[in-house]
Amino acid sequence: MKPFLRILCISVLFSHSLTLFSDDLRIGIIGLDTSHVIAFTEILNDKSRSNHIPGAKVVAAFKGGSPDVESSYTRIDGFTKKLREDFGVKIVDSIEELCEQVDAVLLESVDGRPHLDQVRPVFKAGKPVFIDKPMAGSLKDALAIDRLAKKHNASWFTSSSYRFYESMIELKKQDVGELQVAISYGPCSLEPHHPDLFWYGVHTVEALFTVMGTGCETVVRTFTENTDIVTGVWNDGRVGTFHGLRNSKAGHGVILFGSKGSARQSGGGSYVPLVREIVEFFKTGKPPVAPEESVEMFAFMEAADESKRQGGRPVRIQDVIRNNEPTD
Repeated sequence: MKPFLRILCISVLFSHSLTLFSDDLRIGIIGLDTSHVIAFTEILNDKSRSNHIPGAKVVAAFKGGSPDVESSYTRIDGFTKKLREDFGVKIVDSIEELCEQVDAVLLESVDGRPHLDQVRPVFKAGKPVFIDKPMAGSLKDALAIDRLAKKHNASWFTSSSYRFYESMIELKKQDVGELQVAISYGPCSLEPHHPDLFWYGVHTVEALFTVMGTGCETVVRTFTENTDIVTGVWNDGRVGTFHGLRNSKAGHGVILFGSKGSARQSGGGSYVPLVREIVEFFKTGKPPVAPEESVEMFAFMEAADESKRQGGRPVRIQDVIRNNEPTD
């Protein structure tokens, strides 16, 4: 082959491989009962958007749904219709069928209780999966998901969008010296089928762990009709406090106190940074949030419930983990 033809062929093949790479990441969604399925699909599939993230596309979905959760059964049909009609997403009859047609999975069911059963066939199929909040409907199921992932050598992560908000990234850049105290506040509506903080407080807990990291040892909770205050003591003496607000329009945010001063989160953010992290994770298999941190977060929330049951007494994180270890 002549040199110029060789170069031309290589160029064509290289261009073709880039096209395949950009189009080849096929995303499937499990659970169409949360607004996230529309928001994420718009970011991934609509190339006309200024915040479009290339390299992945939602192509198939499994409807799912929970008949005893109002925010599920009142919204699922509308979201399903929009995905099908506005984005051409194929609605399939089973998770197994979904896994055959996609490269990676967004587990979006708004109800955390079915997540363990829904993720089983995904792990078995070897597909990387993002598990939206709440990761599970109980600490026992969260621990079971982590154990099952290890068994199948599966790639997964879970996160609130709060962790990757632009304002959170800016806050973490602030030099407050040695961090001593963090306060995270935000909405904390309750849902009767989930532990108190799992439903919406999970976002504010995520923000707390974003700045504090792992290492929480004990948890104490104060509960009233409109407010939750959960204080955790970390193994290095730092203190992290969660303020859950009901019937309040105070918004959400994080305040840091350190040896040099303090800093406050200013503003909010969007879903875009989280979706960008998800796509990168699907490509590399490297989760941006360690499973150990996510498990500790859910143990923190379960310990808060246990502290409430015990009248506000301190509860050890390791005790609730041990008491909720799956038996199978």
